[in-house]
Amino acid sequence: MSPDSLYARYGHVLRQFVKFGMVGGAGVVVNMIVTVILNKLNGGTVNAQRVIFSIPGTPYNVRYTTFVWVGAFVVAVFFNFVLNRYWTFRHGAKAPFWREFWPFFSVGAVAAAAGIFIKIAFTNPTSPLYLPEPYWHENAGLQSREYWGQLLTIFITMPINFVVNKLWTFRAVRRRHARSVAA
Repeated sequence: MSPDSLYARYGHVLRQFVKFGMVGGAGVVVNMIVTVILNKLNGGTVNAQRVIFSIPGTPYNVRYTTFVWVGAFVVAVFFNFVLNRYWTFRHGAKAPFWREFWPFFSVGAVAAAAGIFIKIAFTNPTSPLYLPEPYWHENAGLQSREYWGQLLTIFITMPINFVVNKLWTFRAVRRRHARSVAA
């Protein structure tokens, strides 16, 4: 297959992927702004490993870092959905806003659930993936293990979000809606 025919065949998908990445980049900025605000409200990233509550019957705890991850996710996923709906995947008949939002949120929530474990692996001192000192620590913002763990986890989960949202949220949900409207 020639490069021209490859581009003709996959160029649209490539453009969508680039747009999705740009929206994702903007979403990363939104996510990190929320992360910084939530950490500042908690006295800084030095307090990120503070236990909020213990999980009854287990040796596990929910730490502030998990609260930050979830809060930043909720704000960023709404931001990303709106931009992706009206820019990245703007072509074709749209389903109603909430019919597309909940699948998008669900895909993001699955990635976010996996992301919690990835972020904890980067920020928990007992993990083999713990971001080591002296470069990463909680004494300086740009070297904050908490912020780098957040960023790395976002980049790890982004390709999964693109593929599943393209195939399910912005294709299958819209097709199902178009069939129900036509019937």
